[in-house]
Amino acid sequence: MATPNTPAYDPAKLIRRALFFVILAGLAISSIFITFKGLSAPRGMEQAQIGREIARGQGYSTKVIRPVAISQMKEANGEQPNLENLPDTYHAPLNPCVNAAVLKMTDAGDKQRWRMPSDTNIYQLDRVIAATCTIFFLIAIGVNYLLISRIFDTTIASTTAILMLFCELMWKLSQSGLPQMLMLMLFSCAMFFLWRGVENREENKSALAPVMISGVFMCLLVLTHWLAVWIYIGFVIFAAVYFKPKGIIAAGLSVLLALFVIPVIYFLYVGPTGSPFGTAYYAIHNGLGGGEDSIMRNLSPAGEDLALQGLLMNIMRSTLLQISDLHQNFGAILVAPLFFLALLHPFKRDSLAAFRWLILLMWVFAGIGMSIYGIRRGSMDPNQIHILFAPLMTAYGLAMVSILWGRLNIPPSMHMLRYAHLVLIVAISAGPMLLNLPKDLKNGLRAEGFGGFPHYPPYFPSAFNRTLADNTTTQDIIISDTPWAVAWYADRMSVWLPKNLDQIEAIEEMASDQQTPVQGIVISPYSFNADRILSSGAPGRAYGDLYPLVYNAFARIGSNQNLNFIDINPKFKPLAQRYEYKQPLFSYGYIMYYSNRPVVAAED
Repeated sequence: MATPNTPAYDPAKLIRRALFFVILAGLAISSIFITFKGLSAPRGMEQAQIGREIARGQGYSTKVIRPVAISQMKEANGEQPNLENLPDTYHAPLNPCVNAAVLKMTDAGDKQRWRMPSDTNIYQLDRVIAATCTIFFLIAIGVNYLLISRIFDTTIASTTAILMLFCELMWKLSQSGLPQMLMLMLFSCAMFFLWRGVENREENKSALAPVMISGVFMCLLVLTHWLAVWIYIGFVIFAAVYFKPKGIIAAGLSVLLALFVIPVIYFLYVGPTGSPFGTAYYAIHNGLGGGEDSIMRNLSPAGEDLALQGLLMNIMRSTLLQISDLHQNFGAILVAPLFFLALLHPFKRDSLAAFRWLILLMWVFAGIGMSIYGIRRGSMDPNQIHILFAPLMTAYGLAMVSILWGRLNIPPSMHMLRYAHLVLIVAISAGPMLLNLPKDLKNGLRAEGFGGFPHYPPYFPSAFNRTLADNTTTQDIIISDTPWAVAWYADRMSVWLPKNLDQIEAIEEMASDQQTPVQGIVISPYSFNADRILSSGAPGRAYGDLYPLVYNAFARIGSNQNLNFIDINPKFKPLAQRYEYKQPLFSYGYIMYYSNRPVVAAED
């Protein structure tokens, strides 16, 4: 209760909070409606189209057909899988199920309702998915504020919230369709309840209830991304060492994970593939093999071996690369890496000191998992989960800087410098995003005049949603180097471009037997970009056998559309005859469609 001489509220604090929420709302609205270019991540599009199939009542099925999944299911069940209702055995289920709930509410299954008008380049369901991710991000900011204000104080909590708000990477992840923002929210909730357990232990109270609630959120995190099981290992080890009686709570957490995960694995993975790891097993090739894309496109994966020789050196190399990119993986937040300096500080509160070792333990195990499964696309990689630790590490980094700042003994007369270090940290961390924001807003508003800027290359949604969808039926299959885009935007079954001509013919025969014929092939810049086909890395080698098909766009551009590599290459002439109608879906053939029947222009 306020004393007679103390105001019931602080007007300055209310103004600051109101300003924060206004900026938050402004950034959220601009990211979804002004600067938005559509979903940017292949795995984000995949999970979105799985969610749409769930919303339609088709079960946990996918229209993205991986050749390796076909091989795996055939070997497990002794027969070819049903391509028209193919179960997904790659993705963790929670994010697609969340997408399904949202897409069900928006009636996303109605193709005509969500067909793109001719005057727009942005698919509106992309905004729905991005808005869902953004909501999770905003909730995560709030949860972290509540958590950090309990761990430290409202000053550090407020600064962390501001740094999250102006973290460009978090906004990009919100627009990608990836589950990282849902993961951030779940992880933050888990840490909130775990901190309650740490407080209870410090006060000699039972920590069982809050820790088990934390465990529920951690299990949901694992069901959002299988790589999070590495975080869970660190979580359980800390519980085993820290909470009393020793081992009891940790055993409960282990049982809890089994109850959440084993039924999901059995019904989603073991049944279709015979393996508890499903097709997700092959994702390990991203870190220890020739590349995940390569193995996923292979109808005969037995010949692609893991690089087990020198395994330890490969893991160490990947770990060192992660450390060198740590600043970017933490969202370029200046003080997040200073968490490691805070490990050397003797915090007076035992709970505060112990909690940092939990964070470190979980991060180390997460780093091991990321090293094994690989991070090839930098900070936007689907396996990049460093970002989950950024808020808490930022809080410890801010606390460390504040402790050192306080030792400067700034005179009371210079009270304006009391929070100068926090202002400087925010300015440096938020500077890149704030400096680019006016230009991004200007470009976004200008783009509204012609339908917006899509993520080209390689995606041009209207080419799939209109022309490709209008020239195919739901029974047709499209072979594509971007099957996630075909499945999501065109709402058609799409086989990931197989490794060679023989495998293409095998897919065609299988599809024909099931009365779901292959109607055409779509090639985009995803495969013929120079860094993919000419580099020494695995993504470049992956399309080598299909060079004439993949590089055909350059032949058409250089010859005024009169020359096609697939027409003059003897090996590809049969394919060129089967798909004799060559239709550019974008420009002069940068996105090219090879069809077995004439293609007509999209109609409104």
